[in-house]
Parts: sequence; C-alpha cells; structure tokens
Amino acid sequence: MPEKVCKFQGQCYHKLKRSCLRRGALFQDPFFPPSAESLFYKRTPPPGLMWKRPRELCKDPRLFVDGISTRDLHQGSLGNCWMVAATSCLAAESSLWKKVIPDHAEQEWHPKRPDLYAGIFHFRFWRLGQWTDVVVDDRLPVSEDGTLLFCRSATPREFWSALLEKAYAKLNGCYEALEGGNTAEALVDFTGGVSEPLNLNQEELIQHVDQRKMLFQTLAHAHSHKALITCSIRPAEGEQVESVLDCGLIKGHAYGVTAFKKLRMSETLNGMCNATRLHMVRMRNPWGTADWTGAWSLGSPQWQQLSRRERDKMGLIVRDVGEFWMEFEDFCRYFTDMVVCRLAEKSLLWPRTHWREVCCQGAWTYASGMQPPSSSCHLNIKNQRPSTGLQWSKQRPAQRQDKKEQRLSERQKVGQIQGQKQKKKEIKPKQIKGRREHVKKQAEGMEMRWERQLDRRSRCGGCINHRDTFLYNPQFLFELVGDGAEVLICLQQEDRRMKRREGSGENLPIGFEVLRVEVNRVCRVQCLCEQAASSVYMDSRSVTLRVTLGPGRYVILPTTFLPGATGRFLLRFFSHSHVRLRELMEELPAPSLWQCCFPEPSVVTTVHLLKASGLSHPKQTAPDVYAVIRCEEDSVRTNIFKNDGSPEFNTKAIFYTRNPMSKISIELWKRGLLLDTLLGGARIQTGGHERCQNRVIDLQGGQSRGCVFIETSSSQCLTDL
Repeated sequence: MPEKVCKFQGQCYHKLKRSCLRRGALFQDPFFPPSAESLFYKRTPPPGLMWKRPRELCKDPRLFVDGISTRDLHQGSLGNCWMVAATSCLAAESSLWKKVIPDHAEQEWHPKRPDLYAGIFHFRFWRLGQWTDVVVDDRLPVSEDGTLLFCRSATPREFWSALLEKAYAKLNGCYEALEGGNTAEALVDFTGGVSEPLNLNQEELIQHVDQRKMLFQTLAHAHSHKALITCSIRPAEGEQVESVLDCGLIKGHAYGVTAFKKLRMSETLNGMCNATRLHMVRMRNPWGTADWTGAWSLGSPQWQQLSRRERDKMGLIVRDVGEFWMEFEDFCRYFTDMVVCRLAEKSLLWPRTHWREVCCQGAWTYASGMQPPSSSCHLNIKNQRPSTGLQWSKQRPAQRQDKKEQRLSERQKVGQIQGQKQKKKEIKPKQIKGRREHVKKQAEGMEMRWERQLDRRSRCGGCINHRDTFLYNPQFLFELVGDGAEVLICLQQEDRRMKRREGSGENLPIGFEVLRVEVNRVCRVQCLCEQAASSVYMDSRSVTLRVTLGPGRYVILPTTFLPGATGRFLLRFFSHSHVRLRELMEELPAPSLWQCCFPEPSVVTTVHLLKASGLSHPKQTAPDVYAVIRCEEDSVRTNIFKNDGSPEFNTKAIFYTRNPMSKISIELWKRGLLLDTLLGGARIQTGGHERCQNRVIDLQGGQSRGCVFIETSSSQCLTDL
C-alpha cells in the first residue's frame, strides 16, 4: 500500500504542471516568489542578486548529469552544511533519494521536447509521520558574477541539488531559516528514519581497543543496513566554529561517513602498521575538499606503497571529490559527535533482527476555555540549569554556522549523561545571578500561576519536576512479554523553523519518562509510580532513548520541560517484536456490558506483590512457582519462576471494587506436569484510605509454610491511584 503524501500549501504538482502546459507558460510559484522575503528575514540580499531559470544559466540544463552522486554537492554561501552533509548521505543510496525526488525521470529536461517543460519541480520530505510534497518553480538566486548563490553541483548544468535546497527552504520559510541546524533533523526529513546522537568518549576509545572494535562493528553493521551516518568535532568553549586543526579537519563542521572497511595487512604494509588488521573509515566533506592530512590522506606514504590494483582489490576506493580515508583509531581520536540515522524497514517477512515501528500522534494542549501561556513563560527555561538529577539540555548539533548556535551546543554532554539515569529526584534550578535575576523571578511567578490554572483536562503538565501537573501530560501504554526487550523510543516535535521570521521558531525543550505500571492497567496513571527510564530534556526536534526493559506494562509520558507549553508531537516506538502502543484517554476503566447491571466501583486498590520466601526446604529442589492475585471477578497471574524457592515477583495489579469490604487473595501455585498444586494463599483486607502499606503474610492452606511480601494502597476516590 503506498504511503499517504500530504500536499504542502495545497499545491498539487501534476495539476499545476498540466495547467502550465495547456497555457504554454512556465510555472511561477505564488507561495515562494523571487523576492527578498524568500531569501532572508534579517539581513538584506547581496548587491547584484538576481533570480534566473536554469536555461538562462546554461544552454543544456539537466536535473542529473551521469546520475546522482555525492560529488554533485557544494555548499555555497549559506551556513547549512548540516543539510548539505545529510543530502550527501542521501545521494549515496538510490532507494532513499528516489523517495525525496519522486518521478525523477518525468521531471528531467527533454531536449527534443521542450514543449514538455513547465519550469516546475516537486520534492518530498518526511515531517511528523508523513511525507510532504513541496512544489517549487525553477527560478534560483544567482550572485552578481552569474553563479548560483547557494548549493550547487560541480557540473554547472546539473540542478537537482539547488532545486532540492529551494524546496527545503520553502518548507522552512526561507533560505535563511536553514542557517545553523542539526544534521539529525535533515536526515530524518530526508528518510523518515530515527536519528540517534552518539557521544564519542575519545579517551576510552583510544585506550581500550575492544571498545573501539565494538563501536566499529556497530557502525559498520548499521551502515550495511543503509543507516546514514554523519560526524563532527565539537568546538571547545570559546573556540571559534570552523577553526582548522593541524590535521586539516574542521571543527564544528559536518562530515558524512560513506564506507567502512576491515582489511588484513598485506606484506607491503606490514612494516608501516602495527596491527595485523586495519579498520578504515571513508569520510566526505560537503565542501568538496579533502581536508585530512594524516595517515592515508591524499599523497601520504601509505597510498604510495599501494598500486592501483592493490587499492581496488582492498576496496580502498575514493569515488568523489571531497572523500578521504582514515584509520578508525584516528577517527576516534579527533571526532567527538556522531549521528546515526537508522531506517525503519517495512517487510511482510520480518526478521527478528529488524526493528518494528509503531507510532502515535499527540499534542500538548490546554483544557478548553483556558488561555494558552504567553511566550514569556519560556524565559525561565532559557536561563536556568538544574543542579542535579533531571536535566534539560540545549541540543548539540553536529555543526554550527554562527556564534549563537555554537553557544547552544556546549552543554548537551552533561545533560545526556544525566538523562541516562533510571531514577530521578525532584530538583531546584540553579540561581541566576546578575541583571537577569529579576527576569528569572518574573518567569517563575508566571510558571507557578500557570501551574495552578491547569486541571485534569489539560495535557501540558511539564516535566516530572512539576509533580502536581506532571501526570496531566499525554500518556501512552505498551506491554512487553517474555523476558522483556531492548526498545528504542523517539519523541519528535513539530518543526518551528518557519516561525523564525516572526521572532520565534525555537524548539520546545522536550523529553519523556517511562513509568512501570500495573500489569492490568487500562486507564490513565493518577499517581507517580516506579520510573523505568527517562530521557534527557533538549530543545531539539527529536529526543531518542535506547533502553532494555523487563516484562510488564509501561506508560510513556512525553512532556515539555515547563507546564503550559503547547505543540504537536510524534511518538515513535521501535522493538524487535510486535508491540501495541496506544494513548490512554480515560481517567477510569470503561465498564463492560455485563458490569452495567451491577453497582459502580467504590474503592480502588493497588497490590504490589514484591516477593515470596520459604517455599521450599534448603535440601529440596525448588519448585516452579507462579502467583495469582484475585479481587471480586478480576484476577492477575504472574510469570513462572523456575526452580525458585524465593521468587522476586515484583508484580503490580490494580482493582476497582464495588464492595468496600471485598478481600484480596494471593495464591501461590507450583506448576506440575499435569496438574498445578497450591503452595498456599493469603487474604488481605485494605482500609478505605491507605498509601504504601507494607505487609508480610504467612501462607495458609497449602503445602508450603512460606510467606509473601506485599505493598498495598487504596482510596475511595477512584482517580487517586
């Protein structure tokens, strides 16, 4: 089934082209005219700038010349190497660029049929869960000397890269909106994949060969599965972006990774290399220049020892201008940041090694009748840094083109380290001293007022620091069975670059929490429970977390950092097994048809079966044990714990009871070949209002004389638990 495509600004490429051909006129895009507004929103255009069509620049223009290649890309005068680097990765894989450039043969110039040309093109970009088709005309900005002002090909009559950049600029508002960005964002827009930012611990990788080999194998495996990889060198604090190192590499600049090779050393190279195997990586600079001057650089002694035939046999091929090889050890010594964009493969025959994706659209919204927060509510987040525990971090793009973007990139490393912690504590932000103190206090006051206004109908409660409103966020339930699984969770917010012209356009600081909930929960979480995982909070387009979780039910809460911030988002969930992800909408479970004949529930109770002990004598073989928790007509069964006389059940259940005097029973069973045997049971009566009541109860009525450890909570207010 073909994927649904959204028409940007309602423009249909085929209808517009047919209309132009009937009229015999070239297309003129009314939504992106050849004006200063399409170029910049702050600065003025350079003197002598003109807009020209490709046929005015050369006699025989083409969309592609000799196919598409990474050598077709040269950045131009716009500070968007993040986008050009991503485009370079895109050009290396035909199955990917054909999605971005649909109907590429039909869009091509036909020299023998000029009457079929209408000056119109279209490109597709993946935004918030769907492909968006963007239509542009072929009028391109040209500098005073007659060359294209922005991205261009090494071949003067090839125009696919310039037209694609124009479509991307239109999608984002104007060309200037592409200044300074994150390669991860462009990779997602071009592929629909999920980007994972990686911090390269240089000291660990250089000192420990095993860690370096493991990273190489991971990256090579991802690359073989068509993952797109970019990397950069993070400038130190106060260091100039795009400063050049002694080895020729450029700080703050995005490089594409185009190949990995593991080679066995030949006799020719044994004297030059200490290792018997050589791990090599091929890089590309989107500027089209080979910067690297170290080992295996152009003209280095390593290349001079190899003949052309030996290079081809070993696979050490340089295909395009700007490509160069380097040893992976040198790569780890210099590069600090990496983005791996993994593609969500869709296949009817699904191997266990592939990720399965499920996703849900959502929004942070306020209750009807409430006024949205003013923009000044965000002042607090711009000026605070939490001291410990839960943190938010400015995004660290793979590269930056101005000082403002550089300053935003310097603090993510700490945020990511903190974000990996499984347990979080409520914290207070650091105090801001100096002239901005009054701004901070004003913003905090507005935040507190907004927090008091929120009610259960709102879905913008802020991060877990705001415990009174945190659970007012959207909630999404999923369940893992068996032994649990490794999962990849990605939260993506809507792109805001188009709003930069209005003076806003900054991403919201976002993140998410994963809570482990009762195994039979079907409605929204009402009180804080065990935190299973937590992401870092960043003001980037997407936040990603890879984590291994045990079996059970979990709830994901995507949040903004502050309460009251609104916007749309996409929650993407990847696992190696089939998992259902759905949003929890109701505060209470809906009654079934037969339950409508009975009184409504009056008490809610949660039971946390922690463990059991003493189920077998020390000299006896421990039984295979499972537990059943019952209350009225509902029951919950745990997994089977094999050969375990003191099983750690760690199982939670929630019950909505009609009779306040109903008792909860816990039965422990021994699994048998034909029949299961009761080891013992316990019955408990909870009070009307109790929280986290710990109990140790001896088992009765069975073969065992052990005991169970449980924790219970109950309330007559059904929305308390």
